[in-house]
Amino acid sequence: MKLGIFAKTFPGTDPHEVLASVHDNGFATAQFNLACVGLPSMPDAVPPETVAAIRKASIATGVSLCALSGTYNMAHPDKIVRDTGLRQLRTVIETAAALNIPLVTLCTGSRNAEDQWAHHPDNSDPSAWADMAAGMARALEMAEQHGVDLGIEPEQANVVTSAADAMRLISEMGSKRLRVVLDPANLFERADRQQAAAIVAKAIETASGHIAMAHAKDRHADGRFATSGEGVVDFPAFILRLRATGFDGPLVTHGLAASEAPGVATFLAGLVT
Repeated sequence: MKLGIFAKTFPGTDPHEVLASVHDNGFATAQFNLACVGLPSMPDAVPPETVAAIRKASIATGVSLCALSGTYNMAHPDKIVRDTGLRQLRTVIETAAALNIPLVTLCTGSRNAEDQWAHHPDNSDPSAWADMAAGMARALEMAEQHGVDLGIEPEQANVVTSAADAMRLISEMGSKRLRVVLDPANLFERADRQQAAAIVAKAIETASGHIAMAHAKDRHADGRFATSGEGVVDFPAFILRLRATGFDGPLVTHGLAASEAPGVATFLAGLVT
């Protein structure tokens, strides 16, 4: 597995400086965000010179780009908002293709109009799934055109809440371009170490063969997110189970302060090497 981090963990809008920080803190790859070059995460356009600067920075620092963020609210209650996000996603997919980034990460969204990461009771309504799935089908057409995979992450506050939901969507879409991003801390809200281990193990089993990237975020038993290694997620078991399925993709940490990055890199490197 290649150890990575969200590039956005580090401040700045110069891609060379950001990716140098990724490298200097002990990571070999990064999940990139266009905010790291001073653009919106979901822009209407990306200038060719910006693409060239990102490519040059990646080569110069030796940090590969394993994914590019393309998250917008795919289940937003307003179709105009969804359509705008889909149009911007095309720009992100085209940028990923130009940079040979293999994966664009998505958010299956929430009926919460204010926050795509916040729960809403209507998320379980069939119409929320239908709206999200309609956008996903169009997004996959774009991905097919450009040779890029799309990654969906099960999140408790989103329409796709579990590995089983993710596999249902993959089955419905019928596209090999739709993959899973598995973050153990997003598979439950409150759990002790034993309960979390059982939930995570089941998710890995369910999504086996479809996992493109693993995230390394942790969670306390009371539901608060935590830096990797400080919560109830059993990371040694998580990594062993991923390996048992044949997974050898990037393990990308996030949800931490830049000052915590070296310690997390050391912790995770001890598990993946």
